[in-house]
Order: sequence, then structure tokens, then C-alpha cells
Amino acid sequence: MSMERPLALRCPLRGSRLIEASAGTGKTFTISALYLRLVIGHGGVDGFVRPLLPPEILVVTFTDAATQELRDRIRARLVQAAKAFRGELEDPDPILSGLLQDMDPEQHAACAHRLEIAGQWMDQAAVSTIHSWCQRMLREHAFDSGSLFEQTLETDQSELLAEVVRDYWRTHCYPLQGSALDWVNSHWGHPDELARRVRVWLDTAGSPVEQDLQALLASRLEQAQQQLAQIREPWADWLDELQTFLAQACEAGSFNGNKLKPTIYEPRIQQLRAWCEGRGTLDFKKGEQFKRFTHEGLQDACRKGVQLELPAGVCAALDAMATLEQRLAQLPDPAQEALEHAAWWIGRRLEQEKQRRAQMGFDDMLSRLDTALQGANGPRLAEVIRQQFPVAMIDEFQDTDPLQYRIFDSIYRVGLNDPDSALLLIGDPKQAIYSFRGADIHTYLRARDATHDRHENLDTNFRSSQQMVSAVNGVFRLAEEQWSEGAFRFRDGHGNPLPFLPVHARGRREIWTCEGRPGAALTVWHRSGERISSEDYRQDMAQRCASVMVALLRGGQAGHTGFMDAEQRLVPVRPADMAVLVRTGREAQIIRQALAERGVRSVYLSDKDSVLATQEAADVLRWLRACAEPGNDRLLRAALASATLALSWTELEQLNQDERRWERWVEQFREYRQCWMRQGVLPMLHRLLHEFRLPARLVQRGDGERRLTNLLHLAELLQQAARELDGEQALIRYLSEAIQRALDGAGGEEQILRLESDADLVKVVTIHKSKGLEYPLVFLPFIAGSRPVRAGEPVRLQQGGRPRWVLEPDSEQLQQADRERMGEDLRLLYVALTRAQHACWLGLADLRRGRARDSVLHESAIAWLLGGGEQLQEPEGLARWLAAWQQLDGINVVAAPEPDDQHYQPVQAEQLELHERTPAHAPFERWWISSYSALAIGGETPDSPLSAQMGDDERRAQFLPLRVGETPSIHRFPRGPQPGTFLHGLLELAGAEGFERFADPQLCRERLRPRCQRRGWGDWSECLADWLSALIARPGLVPGTALALADLRPGQYQVEMEFLFSARRVKVQQVDELVCSATLAGQPRAPLVADRLNGLFKGFIDLVFEHEGRYYVVDYKSNWLGVDASAYTQDAMTTAVLEHRYDLQYVFYLLALHRQLRARLPDYDYDRHVGGALYWFIRGSGGQGTGLWHDRPPRALIEALDRLFAGQAQGEVQS
Repeated sequence: MSMERPLALRCPLRGSRLIEASAGTGKTFTISALYLRLVIGHGGVDGFVRPLLPPEILVVTFTDAATQELRDRIRARLVQAAKAFRGELEDPDPILSGLLQDMDPEQHAACAHRLEIAGQWMDQAAVSTIHSWCQRMLREHAFDSGSLFEQTLETDQSELLAEVVRDYWRTHCYPLQGSALDWVNSHWGHPDELARRVRVWLDTAGSPVEQDLQALLASRLEQAQQQLAQIREPWADWLDELQTFLAQACEAGSFNGNKLKPTIYEPRIQQLRAWCEGRGTLDFKKGEQFKRFTHEGLQDACRKGVQLELPAGVCAALDAMATLEQRLAQLPDPAQEALEHAAWWIGRRLEQEKQRRAQMGFDDMLSRLDTALQGANGPRLAEVIRQQFPVAMIDEFQDTDPLQYRIFDSIYRVGLNDPDSALLLIGDPKQAIYSFRGADIHTYLRARDATHDRHENLDTNFRSSQQMVSAVNGVFRLAEEQWSEGAFRFRDGHGNPLPFLPVHARGRREIWTCEGRPGAALTVWHRSGERISSEDYRQDMAQRCASVMVALLRGGQAGHTGFMDAEQRLVPVRPADMAVLVRTGREAQIIRQALAERGVRSVYLSDKDSVLATQEAADVLRWLRACAEPGNDRLLRAALASATLALSWTELEQLNQDERRWERWVEQFREYRQCWMRQGVLPMLHRLLHEFRLPARLVQRGDGERRLTNLLHLAELLQQAARELDGEQALIRYLSEAIQRALDGAGGEEQILRLESDADLVKVVTIHKSKGLEYPLVFLPFIAGSRPVRAGEPVRLQQGGRPRWVLEPDSEQLQQADRERMGEDLRLLYVALTRAQHACWLGLADLRRGRARDSVLHESAIAWLLGGGEQLQEPEGLARWLAAWQQLDGINVVAAPEPDDQHYQPVQAEQLELHERTPAHAPFERWWISSYSALAIGGETPDSPLSAQMGDDERRAQFLPLRVGETPSIHRFPRGPQPGTFLHGLLELAGAEGFERFADPQLCRERLRPRCQRRGWGDWSECLADWLSALIARPGLVPGTALALADLRPGQYQVEMEFLFSARRVKVQQVDELVCSATLAGQPRAPLVADRLNGLFKGFIDLVFEHEGRYYVVDYKSNWLGVDASAYTQDAMTTAVLEHRYDLQYVFYLLALHRQLRARLPDYDYDRHVGGALYWFIRGSGGQGTGLWHDRPPRALIEALDRLFAGQAQGEVQS
């Protein structure tokens, strides 16, 4: 271990310097130490010219989380240092001890005071992300930067981008003609598709394409057409000759019939002929589509011993077929130039629109500050910022991009090494793994060149054991020495800008112990035998890895596997000590499944996977749509059938059979909508989760915690978004578009999957997410896998010092892209290997791709370290590679362990036995809410008018389709609860908006047509509109008067009046006896079930109105009593009232009205003010009696029920 003075105490604090901090070497600790030195003015000639305070020291990092962590670490360090300088710290660490020794003792008190002030000032410290700092500079230096004083930060600019893309489409695509128009239609098709394609090109859009889009496309397409015609020209003759030759050869028996016969070659001949004539294209995606039309394929199809004599035309065709696919792929294609044209125009217009609207996005913060610094006033702006922040420390500098570096270079002049300011660039190029976010290691290397003689290195690892550090050093040092390009493939004839430098290790006090012996730091599992496909490798290695992990955990429970401390006490290994690092969600799924099969629980954490790309997000979108439109059958069925609700097939089928059950679901989602409107989307979703018992059901599943975490995360995101959106549909659209963006790979940091649990579980983490983290034990079972760049895929390349997308790369560009991919994979491997504190396991095997025979292991980063890019000729070659590693310290190469089915059973912590409390009071009296429906038909108490109407019609749905030529009428309209509810809804709508308006048939048609179409009854809209307008205008609403619904004015009536009154120990039989004896001349009717009401009584009255001083209740009945209006006689309606026990209903309604009027009218009298109950059988409204049935029960009955529900004794009721 190095004994020289720590870098944190000797690093010069003037000019520009690059500090390379390898993994685990205490980068954050060093930053906080440098901060202390700047605050107290430490360093002498190497220190800064004067002490600084937090607002003068700029510290930049790349995430909000890292910013908060760094701010807290610096604050804590300042407080600790202040105690040390006051002499209150008994055992200061080496950094503080060094500062105490270096500073004059007479200055200690002043230093302590300054440190204390700095600690208190940390809330105003300039510790921020690069984006927020640039935004601050633009705001604070608006004059010098030429920016607006007030600008809106728009975090989601997708709407603006879509608008600009549509502008481009109108400007450039609408005028297109001929082949250019056909090309745009077939390749882009729609502005949304163009927006998706052009999004990644915006950052790399260069100079404009000189031609307009029409000329550009037409020119390139014409060239392609000319070359295609030249390719096609000889084929017409060749095909005739080829077809004749094949027919003759088949007839002569030259071919193996299973390989080549007319049914095989004829379709291909026809496809080629259609292509020649311009009527089709050739499909080469099926690998062996034209295999028999090549020399090798045709000979392979021959019977044994047959040698064909090929005519000249056939021979020429076979020669041409060998290169046809390649020649067609090389035809001029305007795709890239067209996208570059679109990207440049859209990017320019997008910036103009943002300037006009005073908006900017995150990336605009950087680009606008950079533009200001490169402008005419740039030197002055740079000087102002430099005076404001004379010292800047850039953390994680390896993750910077060209634009960010140019900003800091413009301000601090890296190459000049200005002593009046300081720029400290801190990072580790070996951990530059974020190219997909725009990070560029070449930018880091340019900064390295600019500071070529001012480099510092943190060379002591504080994370890992001595053996672990030695093993990693050995692996990369061996590759650095063996391979001409070095370990990270940057060495060339001019040097190596990214060398591997071994680090020292402080070591750890505890020792990894396995089976009573110190365990190897790096264990390599070698799966010998034949090559296997990548998918088989993942499945197989997951089983082997999970088996080893279970064995280690069981060893921990047995007391012989774990961590031996300095007192020789063994701390057993636990699941929380283990991490499995993966590249993709698929790998995570496979290893988690293998662990779950063995009883080991795990959690998954990724910095790429968005919660909006999960099944839960899609299901929440279905729920929101159903809640917004609970009357839409299609949306509600989709919500109920969602995977997350997990209703059984039986439950879903019942919705098709039981209309009452279906209506209850409709009503339940109506209540969710009310909750959403009144309280917000978060309370609504919480209510839905609990009413469906999702938390309790999900935790019983293996992935339940993950899914529940996703649901709660989504609810929070939606609540946050709802603050800035107006209405339910706006939020639904927001979620739908956010899901699509997430599926396209876009999304904010707040959308990244959260860790579902911090319990004692195995962590399954992506390598990207693991950066900066550490784990006692690390498993890399899939490290031999790779994802090389493939032909036909767009690639991002470094050209001329800036990134550029290439849509159709040539072979040289593909090689360059794959080289860059391999470089980043090597850095990912370095990150993965340096996460372990004690031990790491790697799973290796020789791999092939699909059914191919050749090895592809050399395409992986681990194979570069082992073999320097050499392709294995046979699987045994892997063992020779590994033999070199076997000689290194701390590495153990073993045969891959065989999988087993042993299970891990975690030890259950002792739990206190809980007992329920025994209440000291008497048992509570049973209390509930009852209703007419609950009494008369044994149903449930209605929670809304909808559920109250469910018993008004036939219980069973019945629909008889119209006969050909039959005219629709209200009597032929479908029957059942759902159609009945629909008719009630029409009358409710008319009452809510004014009956007089709906007396107009034309308005009725306009309002009813969309409602009928949504329910699938579009053919009935005319019939229902005529019926409704006639019913509303029909006189005789009150018997003996000319009053019609259309005559009622607002304030004269109330629709869907809800009532709720107490019921104290009311015997149902007593209510039944009173009603039966006092109504309908005592006619017999079905008795009520014996029960007792205690709690509340609830109901909804369709309509209450006043006429000439009397108050009436109206209830609409959609019962079908006959084929026409003549069936709705008074006797028929009375029979229906008795059958359905509507007598109870209208008596309760009048009781509720009686109580309301008594409370509101000073001179209330039942006989004078109550007009009675009107039951309107609305299907019979066209008859002589208009379908109205009227009754006014005696005053004695209403008053007797009033006393009964008030809890008076039976004798008092009857008196």
C-alpha cells in the first residue's frame, strides 16, 4: 500500500487538473477533503489564492440523487472538521490530522469558525447538476447570455416536437409528387412515425441538405431505379432458361425430391419473374429462400453421383444470385439524407418555437449557455462566471459529453492552466458506460490531452479485500501486457490514452470464509462440452448459479460459510449479502425465477427500466379509461379483464350472464369516477386497490411486491401530473403518451423502477445501476454474453470529434461501431468486477448464435481479456485461455457446478405471540343501511340512483330482434335491467337539462343518437327520440289536469332526490302489515322476509315536483306489460305493483317526502300538501291512460310508519 502523503492533501488547487479515481478509491471522500482545503485556505503555493465559502465553490455532478448525497457528505465533513480544529475530536482521520498539522495552531480557531459557517451555508452551496447550474447561469446572467429573464422549464417537449413535425409534414411532404410521395408514404407514412424516427437525430443534425425534399428524394430514387433496371434486365431471359433446365432435370431424376422439385422451385421462379416485371419485391429474410438457385445449393440438391452440365444462361443466373441480395442492398437509398433533411429543419424550427414561447428543456439549458459562451459576448460572460465560481470540481467527468466539456473549457480555459482559477476534473474513464445517454469517452480523452502533464491518480482501493483487488488487477494487467491494443482497446502506435493502472488495497477486516476456509476472490465456472446458444447458456447458468447461492446460504445457516471478523467470529452469509449483476431485464427474469424455484427471494433494480413500460402501467391506463366512462361496456370489460386485477374466467363469464352483477360493476366504477373528481386520482386508485384486495392478493405471489410497488409508483406519478392537467381525459392522454415514450426508450429519472423492498433479499441489479454501489458477494452468471452490432441497424459513430448517426452503415462503419461497443462492454465488465467487496463468481461457456456452428464467444468483453479477440475453433480452447488466469492470485477456475434442487428456508425471526383484545363493553348492536330493494327483492342497498333502478324491470334480460321490415317501437325495445336503466337515464338527462327542451323531437334525436350508438342501440335512436319527446309533452301528469313534464320549470322539481333516515329496531313484518292493510284495498301480495331494520334507510326518488301547492313523487317503470299501449290498463298496472311490491316503495318515498316537507314547510299538512305517488309505466305512455298509475296512501299509515321508524313502541304506533 502506498505510504506517501494522501492526494487529497497534496493535490494543487490552481489551474486545471485531471484526477483519475479507480473504482473504490474514495472519490467522494477526496472531493469533500478538497472542499475543506478550499474553505480554510490550505495548500500554501499549491493552494488557492484565498479561502472560499460554499457559494464560490462549484461542484457539479450528473444526477439529483448524487447531488444531494454529495451535499450531505460535504456538510457532514465540514462539521466534523470544525470539531477537529476546536480540539473536540479525539481520533481524527489522516486527512484531518494532516490539515491540523499543516495549519498554524494559532489559526485553528479561525479555521473552526470558518468551517462552521461553511457548514451552515451548505444550503446555498453551488452543488448541483450540470443542467440546473446552466439554468441558473442563464437566469442570473441574462444580459450577458442574451437570454430571457423569464423562461419556462418544459420537462416534456413531446407535444411541441409533434407540432413542429406536423409543420414539417405540411411544408415538405404535402407538396410531394410521384415516386417521392410514394416513398414517404411507404417509409414514414404518418407524422408520428417521422417524429419517432427523427428524435434521435436531432442532437446530431449537422449542416442543412441543400436540395428540397422533392428534389432530394426524386434524384436518389431515380438513380436507384436506373441501377435496379440494369440488375433486372438479364433476368427475364435467364428465368426462362432456368425454368426449362430445372423442369428437364427433374424429369430426368437428377434431383433429390425432398430438396428440389417443381413445388419448390416454381413459386420462387414466379417471385423472381414478378420482381423482374416490377410487380413485387424479393424476400431474402428467409435465409434459404433462393438457396437452390446458387451453384452450391443446386449441386447439393442433386442425387449422389449426378454432375450437371449447366447452360450459359443458367450458369450466369446462378452467379448473379450469389450477389443479388448484396447488390440490391447497395442501391441508392434516400432514407438517411431524408432524415438528415428533416432533423435539421425540425431542430431549427423547434428552437425557434421554444424561443418564441420562452420555453426550454433540459438540453436547452446547456445548448443556450454554450451558444452564449461561443458568441460575441462569450469572453465577458466566461469572466463573470469565473469570478462568481473561481473553483469548479466536476464529478463523474467520464460521463460528460462534448457540449458539457466545451462549456467548462470556455469558462476555465483548460489548456491554459490559469492559476487564478481552478478546474478539477474527477472521474474514471474505465467506468465510462453511459454512451446511450450521450456520454462520450472521447471527450474525456480530449480533456486528458489538454491536461497532459497535470494528472493525478487515486490509487488505493478502500472497498474490496486485498485478494479481490489482486485478482482484478491480475486479470486486467495480463490483458494490458498480452494484447497489442491493451486491456481497454485504446492503445495504438501513438500511445495508450486509457491504460490499466493497478491499484493498491487497504483491505478489509473481515475475511470471506467458505466451508471453514478462506474463499477465492474470483471464481470462474467453466462449462465445458459442446457450444450452446445464448438462450440455453442463460437458462443453464441461471440454474447453476442459483444452486451455488442456495448452497452458500445453507452453509451460512450451518455456521461454516460467512465473514470471519477480527475476533474469529463468523457472521453467516445472508441473502442481502448477495448481488447478481445482469445486462437486461430478460437476464434478471431468468435468474430471479431460478432463485424463486429454490425458495430464495430477490428484488430487481435497473436504471433503464421504466415503470411506464410495465404491465401495471398498461392496466392502470385501462382502469382510468373505465373510470372516466363507466357506462362504456368495452372500456369497463377491458379494465375488469386486466391482468393485474386477475379476476377469474368464471367471474368474467358471469358478467355476460348476470345483468345485475354487471350493473353493480358499472356503479362501482361510477363511484371511482366521483372519487377521482372530488379527491384526485391518487385516492381513487388507492380505493380501487383496496376494494379489489390487490395488496393482500399480490403479496401472495412471487412478483407481488414488485407489482404492488409499480402500482403505487404509478399512482404517485399520476397525482403529480394531474396538478398540471385539466380533467380526466387529459390525464388519460398523458399516461397513454408517457407509456408510448417509455416503450420507445424515452423517459425521466422519476419513472425508473423503484426498489420494491429493502428486506433481507438477494439484489438483482443491472450493471449500469450497480455503478457506485458495492456488495459483499457478486455473481456474474451471464458475463459471456454479448450484443454485437448487426448489419441493417442504425449506428452512432464518432466522426470528426462529434457523434453522428448512420442509418445504413457499410462494413467499415459496422466494424467501427462494434469496436466502440466492445470498448464500452470492457468498461462495463470492469464496473461489474469491481462491485464485490470479498468475492465474485463468473459463468463462462463457449457460445454460438442460434443454430450456427461457429463460436461467438470472442465478441464478448470477457473473451477479449482472455483471448484478445481470437475466435475459438473448438470449445476446448476456452480451457487453454483460462489456464493463464488459474496462475493469477485470488482466482480459482473450476468446472461449472451441476444444478440441484435444494431449497433455502430462511430462519424465521421469533415473533411475539399476539392475542386479540377482549372488549370490556357490551357487544355493539348490529347496524346497517337498508332499502326497499333489500326488503322487497332480497337485493343489496343501492348506493346510487342506478343501482336503485335495477329492480324496476324484468330481472332477466330478453331481446327479440326486429323482423325484416318491422318498425321499431318502444314496445319492441329490449327488456331487462340494462335497457331499463338506459330508459331511466334518458328521463334523468331530460330532467337535468330541462324537460321543456326535450319536448323538441329534433333536439331529442341529436342528444340521443350518440348515447344509443355507445350502447349498441343506434338503430333505435329515432324511435326513442320520438317516444321521449311525446312522453314529455303528454298532458295528464297529474290526473284530471293538463300538466305535462314539459310544463315543469327549474325550481319546481328535483330529479333523483336521495333520502336517508334512521330506522331504530323496526320489525319488517310490522311494516308489511301496516302497508298491506292500508293500501290497494288490502289485496294479497307476497310477504316480506322476517327481519329487523336497525341503522339507516336509504333510497332515490326519480322525480319530485310541486303543482298547485301539492307535492308528488314520480317513479319511472320500464316494465313490459304487453305488445302495445292497450295492455297498460289500471288493472294490469296494479297487478305489476303488487307483484313487485311497489306498494312498499311508494309508501317509503312518501314517508321520506312527508318528513322533508314537515321540516321545511311551516304550515305543513299531509292532506293539503301531499299529492301522492305517480308510477309511470313509460312503455305505455301512448295509450289512453298514458301509463300513469296514481295512489295516495292514508295519512294514518304515513304517520304510523313515521312513529315506527322513530323507534316508538308498537302500541304507540297503532294508537
